[in-house]
Amino acid sequence: MKIVIIGGTGLIGSKTAGRLRKKGHEVVAAAPNTGVNTITGEGLDAALEGAEVVIDLANSPSFEDEPVLEFFRTSGKNLTAAEKRAHVKHHVALSIVGTDRLPDSGYLRAKVAQEKIIRESGIPYTIVRSTQFMEFLGGIAQTNTVGETIRLPTGYLQPIASDDVADFVTAAALAAPINGLIEISGPERERLCDFVARYLRAIGDARTVIADSNARYFGTQLEDGSLVSDQNPRIGRINFDQWFANTSRK
Repeated sequence: MKIVIIGGTGLIGSKTAGRLRKKGHEVVAAAPNTGVNTITGEGLDAALEGAEVVIDLANSPSFEDEPVLEFFRTSGKNLTAAEKRAHVKHHVALSIVGTDRLPDSGYLRAKVAQEKIIRESGIPYTIVRSTQFMEFLGGIAQTNTVGETIRLPTGYLQPIASDDVADFVTAAALAAPINGLIEISGPERERLCDFVARYLRAIGDARTVIADSNARYFGTQLEDGSLVSDQNPRIGRINFDQWFANTSRK
């Protein structure tokens, strides 16, 4: 089966492509650096010719409110139009747990817009909503750092390893479309501030984490359950200690 992965050279895309190829599928890793651009449409029709499944892992180069919204709207419309021309049978997209609970986040508003385009496209689909990746814990710390202090929200986090994400995306692509949502999550839940502090201790970072319920998460206020799933999510197999041990060996 031919499967096209939009964003196929990125973190999740490259892992997913490897898994699908090992299962014997023809995989096209589509991205601007391979000549496929969902914003301009360059190379899109050629890449999708004969494809049965498209996995959309595209991400905006800008997280500013207007550019990110424009990116996901344009990319989503161009991609679904090309899929119709190619008679694609299944559109799989990776989204984020909590997209519809955090309207103050421009990025998450853009993901809501992307999901709407997919639902209304008429193409059979599966949307995989994931909790935050473990690989991004350092980035969360960095965005909230002032000097040697990191002020972080107290809402819960249940991060997932990218290898688990790739496993779930692969499984969704090879299953029948559900025309609905799957939520995926890591196996451990802690407050965001505590999880980041745990990560910093593991890497020997001496910065001080301060728990602050009013601190912002990429510009938005968090409630306890904003970033976690209680909708019977599929749980990854890799906990933080296993992920860190594997990452630190690389």
